[in-house]
Amino acid sequence: MPQGGNTGLSGAATPDQTGRSIVLSLVRLNRIRAIDKFNNTITVEAGCILQNIQDAALDANRLFPLSLAAEGSCTIGGNLATNAGGTAVLRYGNARDLCLGLEVVTAGGQIWDGLRGLRKDNTGYALRDLFIGSEGTLGVITAAVLKLYPPPAARIVAFSALNSPGDAVSFLDRAMQRLGSSLTGFELMSQDTLELVIKHFPEAKYPLDTRAPWYILSEVSDLVSEQNAVRALEEVLSAALEDGIVVDAVIAQSIAQSEALWALREGASEAQGMEGKAVKHDISIPISRIPEFIAAASLLLNDQFPGDRLIVFGHLGDGNLHFNISPPIGKDGADLIARQDAINRTVHDLVAAYDGSISAEHGLGVLRLAEAKRYKSSIELDLMRTIKSALDPKGLMNPGKIFA
Repeated sequence: MPQGGNTGLSGAATPDQTGRSIVLSLVRLNRIRAIDKFNNTITVEAGCILQNIQDAALDANRLFPLSLAAEGSCTIGGNLATNAGGTAVLRYGNARDLCLGLEVVTAGGQIWDGLRGLRKDNTGYALRDLFIGSEGTLGVITAAVLKLYPPPAARIVAFSALNSPGDAVSFLDRAMQRLGSSLTGFELMSQDTLELVIKHFPEAKYPLDTRAPWYILSEVSDLVSEQNAVRALEEVLSAALEDGIVVDAVIAQSIAQSEALWALREGASEAQGMEGKAVKHDISIPISRIPEFIAAASLLLNDQFPGDRLIVFGHLGDGNLHFNISPPIGKDGADLIARQDAINRTVHDLVAAYDGSISAEHGLGVLRLAEAKRYKSSIELDLMRTIKSALDPKGLMNPGKIFA
């Protein structure tokens, strides 16, 4: 089984219980092999730290836009194996969308050299896409050709207060109509989530005088100028404030202020961990149905498990919620963990009812292994097993993952 930075949240890089698994560390495959500025590609080995790839791209006056909280330690091989998401999916897509070619060692020990930096290649099956997101169960990714982009002239961040998830979706719709592809981030946080971050990070401060049930962190990237980005964002915010969709807002006036606003969102998961035990969900829902889902799930959980705190945040722009539960204030969480299976069933059954997914960006790993059988159709599972059997007939590659 392959391992990278060991930052995954679903246990895809954890050996199974047989005691016979061989752990293959890829961290020494850490070279950046080539940068092609005119083709806007970078060729890297699987053990490259994500932040090192970002920095190498910037040194060449290019942007590699994949960005997530663990970027200082996660590796690109793991990012690709789990089809990582992060904070810029709204504009640039998941890891799969950022990859043009792969080098893979197959289960039979052969090396497939698919390191082609082509945007168009209709010569058969897209083998690349089979290995991306397969969590190491079909082969070992050893290198990749990734897309680069022109770096923005400015990145402007705003923090807004809203009364409901419905208002947040309306705000997103208006922002996308006005800003288009320059809208690169649109992150949702509940008041309870923000309070946890403020509580556990002394440097964190409330960015607004107004307290509201929900908040949106939005980011605009502009290729022209900072003035252009600020003007566009101000227009969107002014209209939303005038119509009562947004109740208060602030635009960062410096890089330091932008980083401080992002820290509020990026610290959410760690703050919940510092608070104590938690039951966490990485789900995706059609954006239009997110307000209805949050209302229905909150009602169900409050009825079945009164006192538990809902800690909800995520990437509203691409429909990905981290719908988490913390124990009542003053409780150590032991009772919460005892209720974990029942909570998971309640949340995930509702996710399925809303045509969603029980894993948006973290993968199945071992954490959601058994649940996949409940929420995937028999046809899907049979097709996946057929692919697995064809590429790994002896079941050597990362056993005990994807299939229960």
